[in-house]
Amino acid sequence: MLEGKEVTWFPSYGAEVRGGTANCTVIISDELIGSPVVTNPDFLIVMSDASLIKFLPKLTQNGLFLFDSSFIHDPALRTDVSTVAVPSTEIARKIGNTKAANMVLLGAFIAKTGILNASSVFEAVENSMPETKKNGIADNKTALAEGIQYIEDKKS
Repeated sequence: MLEGKEVTWFPSYGAEVRGGTANCTVIISDELIGSPVVTNPDFLIVMSDASLIKFLPKLTQNGLFLFDSSFIHDPALRTDVSTVAVPSTEIARKIGNTKAANMVLLGAFIAKTGILNASSVFEAVENSMPETKKNGIADNKTALAEGIQYIEDKKS
């Protein structure tokens, strides 16, 4: 939204949080979004084997698949999508906060796709965290930067 784009998000957290496949669909568009429901996403970010099994078949042909290679060691990959393995939990562990592994993957996604400006995402992290979680801003920003750097290092 900071970049003037239309944005929706549709989380599914319910009972799945207790060991299943919690997920969230996010749509970023230059045009008005008619529905937050996505049957076949163009991009997929996965952090567990259970989510890999459930959601990888739904990724569109020629889509982009990013996954946490710290936990997913031998994924059944598709040959019709681009795949990026990111050891996000290991990177987050090195910065002292494994809960920031998702932010490492977000940074990698930003660097790989260019769909958002990194500065906008850093600003969103700064401005969207509730007061009770303000102490996590620094770790989240560091994790984002590490994810971006991981992809930049792979390019060179």
